[in-house]
Amino acid sequence: MYWVTPRHLAGDDDALAERIGDALSGLGWRMWPTSRGTLLYVSPDELRGAEWILASYPFELGGLPVAWQLSARPHADSSMTEWNAYFTAGVPHEALTDLLIALDAREAPDIGFASPESVLTALSARSWLRDMDHPRTAATDPGFSASVSLEMLPPLIHDADPRDDLLGWQAWAEPVLGAPYLWCASFSASVPHDLVAAFVSSLASPVPVPRRTLPESAQERLTIVRRG
Repeated sequence: MYWVTPRHLAGDDDALAERIGDALSGLGWRMWPTSRGTLLYVSPDELRGAEWILASYPFELGGLPVAWQLSARPHADSSMTEWNAYFTAGVPHEALTDLLIALDAREAPDIGFASPESVLTALSARSWLRDMDHPRTAATDPGFSASVSLEMLPPLIHDADPRDDLLGWQAWAEPVLGAPYLWCASFSASVPHDLVAAFVSSLASPVPVPRRTLPESAQERLTIVRRG
């Protein structure tokens, strides 16, 4: 076992499904398998959902298959989700777990009042650097290996707002410039900014995380704090 930093390059230890499944079960969310081979989790109030969709291989972000989809709706009987967020394999499960805890704790998961600045403030508090050309919408880690940016949505990222010119938060890790991404995340336009802030704050945390398997593309960028 290794305890490593930075968290955003630590990968998912090949256990993203298990770790997030355990977190959701601990929050009291119900789970059942679907006919598509996915695992669907729903919160007790039926306003929040999380689905392990890697088996159905719905689409890719940055050339990586999407593994988890989160969503929220305003009413339990609503057939349309208000927003969606997508995460590929490789995303640190600690950051996704902290996002789910924040989502579970919200009284109204579909709406938010925080501004986009809350996301960048959370990153600045972790010593991430604001983009010089886009200081209000983008930031990168001090090692320039991961970025968070408010920008035009990628294809297939939609929510209840049907407009085509919407912006949503995107995050990704690129351990080696020009090499394949380690992971990617995409938040549709209506995702509350405070939830995105919870994700990025955990992502940028300096606290070491335990891993048995280190991502090959990031090994030279990781610091092993201790072994056990």
